[in-house]
Amino acid sequence: MAEGFRVTIETYRDAWGIPHLRASSVLELARAQGRVTALDRAWQLEVERHRSQGTSASFLGADALSWDVLARRARLDDTARRCFAALERRDPETADWVRAYVDGVNEGLPAGARRAPEFARTGLGACVTSPAGHATPGTHSPRGGTRTHQMPRTGPTGDVTQALTPGRWQPWTPLGVWLATHILFAGFPAKLWREQAIRHLGPEAVGLFATDGPGTAGSNGWLVSGARTATGHALIAGDPHRFIEDPGVYQQIRLSCPEFDVVGLAVPGVPGIAHFGHTGTVAWAITNAMADYQDLYRERLRRTGAGIESLGPDGLWHRAARHTETVDIAGEPPLEIEVIETERGPVIAGGPEGLVAGVVGTETERDRDPEPGAADHDPQAAGVEDATLGPPAALALRYPPRVTEDLGFSALLPLLRARTVADIDRALDHWAEPVNVVQAADTTGATLHRVAGRVPVRAHANRLHPVPAWHPGHDWHGWHKTPYAPVHDGIAVMANQRGLATPLGVEFAPPHRADRIRTLLDAHRTWTADAMPAIHTDTHLASAAPLLDRLAALDALTPEAARLRDRLLAWNRRMDADSTDAAAYAAVRGAVVRRLAAHPVFAPLAEPPAYPEVLQPWLALVPRIGYALEHLLRAEELYGIDRPAVVRAALEEIASARPSGTWSDTHRLAAWRALPGESYDEPGLAGDHDCVLCTSAVPGLTDRAARGPAARYVWDLADRAGSRWVVPFGADGVPGAPHHHDQLPLWHKGELAPVITDWNLLTPLTPLEHTEEPR
Repeated sequence: MAEGFRVTIETYRDAWGIPHLRASSVLELARAQGRVTALDRAWQLEVERHRSQGTSASFLGADALSWDVLARRARLDDTARRCFAALERRDPETADWVRAYVDGVNEGLPAGARRAPEFARTGLGACVTSPAGHATPGTHSPRGGTRTHQMPRTGPTGDVTQALTPGRWQPWTPLGVWLATHILFAGFPAKLWREQAIRHLGPEAVGLFATDGPGTAGSNGWLVSGARTATGHALIAGDPHRFIEDPGVYQQIRLSCPEFDVVGLAVPGVPGIAHFGHTGTVAWAITNAMADYQDLYRERLRRTGAGIESLGPDGLWHRAARHTETVDIAGEPPLEIEVIETERGPVIAGGPEGLVAGVVGTETERDRDPEPGAADHDPQAAGVEDATLGPPAALALRYPPRVTEDLGFSALLPLLRARTVADIDRALDHWAEPVNVVQAADTTGATLHRVAGRVPVRAHANRLHPVPAWHPGHDWHGWHKTPYAPVHDGIAVMANQRGLATPLGVEFAPPHRADRIRTLLDAHRTWTADAMPAIHTDTHLASAAPLLDRLAALDALTPEAARLRDRLLAWNRRMDADSTDAAAYAAVRGAVVRRLAAHPVFAPLAEPPAYPEVLQPWLALVPRIGYALEHLLRAEELYGIDRPAVVRAALEEIASARPSGTWSDTHRLAAWRALPGESYDEPGLAGDHDCVLCTSAVPGLTDRAARGPAARYVWDLADRAGSRWVVPFGADGVPGAPHHHDQLPLWHKGELAPVITDWNLLTPLTPLEHTEEPR
């Protein structure tokens, strides 16, 4: 532009520092959202940008290297670029809207970085990370392990590295942030676990260990129609379960312009409000559908004078794309990696020279087909070496946006503009990933309960484990039609259990949370928004039954063990924060898990294969046994293990220690931070993995909770001002700021903050005026 022009945005904040933005156009509003997010969350935005590019180790150090290598080899940034280029062709309005958001981020980052002390502190190393799956004290996160202490970070010459300065966001960066946030969301590394379990334990292990595992993310969500509420209008409530991060993964925000006025939970770095929103006349919320929509392929690769070739299902060798990239690592020499892509997808592990010694092709005991049957009868698919070709040497990842060049961003503006359930439904036809179960309701009384997202149609074996790229029958054949479900008796509940998404997945959460929510809702015919937190915070643990049944069957115990057994059998099965019985139960449970994991039958699974570290949480044995414990205790037979003896020994072990503490003494919040932040007393928590109050410990490994409600909400369709919400920490991502941790007491007690919609009750800030310079 030859001349500058003025853009005026009205910015307000409520008592919790939550931004309420008002602008005269959609594009100005997007720009304002980007700017205020950069002011509040500059450090978080830059961490996520670097993670999407695979450059975070350049300032976080070697702890971030495994993620960066995965991001590079999976082609996340390149996929984001391709998806944005396709968005420009297919939906230029949305592309311009994303650009406006990015412009706002770039405008706000310098000031935001000046507020954020982490930028100056990156001259100190991110703390040493314990290997995922063996962390102490134990965040079990694909982001990395628990950070435990600082040490100086120096460059290759010994000089302390300079502080990080914010970089420039590109139009495709929000797409990259979305992709990086969700690439592990569907848990494709679980296929590596199933492959190992099948090989060593047999095909029945797939169902035996099928549960909401250590690397997945879930949610509670429920809809109560107007027929079951005091106002005659619907209520939607729930809480997304993710790894708890500081700053939080959700940003409370209000976006208002002449076309719409929406409150909801945004993903920092992504424009609009994708997952949880209320437009005034319609509201929506999501849970993870637990669908399987990513595939792993075993690849046979070879080097030739012209490059690298992969063996295809036609029996011919095909040229693979190949180049090298350099990953910078703070305090260490840079690492050069080879990036390979076959016709199936990017190679995320291994290469022509092999995967890793001992990972595949070396098993001799109980080698089995991953999927019995004529169509999938292929020992090579299980990693068995072929005498002529050698062992499968690489893993390629096929994921929908890489195939379709579409991340579903065309759904975002229609969601903001929605006025009815029908509008939400049409918008979600453009949704891509992650695959979600959606619940929506509007002020006319209409409701919606459906799956949204893309799940490829392909062979069943693809869902279970890596499949051989050189065998036919494992390609994709279009997309599944997403299921719908009716709302029965005025109630719809989804908590990642088997339900309307069953045809699309393999592993689902146990039914306990969903069953408990429905039981609580059925206890009353009429509900109000004020009553919903009692459901959010329910601590009943139905999955305790199998272990308690085993305890009840024991006899000839020592007096101490008998007293502990009787105490646990009289326990109300609530994982309350102040409960000593809950703590004793958790201690016995952990001892049972450890003893089962130490049994020789599981020895081949005790040391996971040497896949990239970022994939290891899905391969760790102790968490797998901990989350599947009820199935392992209830199975008619468990590989010859004397389970009564295991339970007896665990009970005697804990009884001899005379447990006396409360559950919250050890069950404490363990939030993830890219760098150690200000110290604070991480609160003791109620709840547990299978409670509605889902604060997930890792039984047998740690009582600390790295995962839990990343937000809570109640959307009231009678009056949006009757809605409520809360996040674990606060609206501001800057340590020490007034609104950094001010919602933590509410979140900890299960309380919610009001959603303020009256502009007169908000605090106006000086209008944000910006004169755009010529470009």
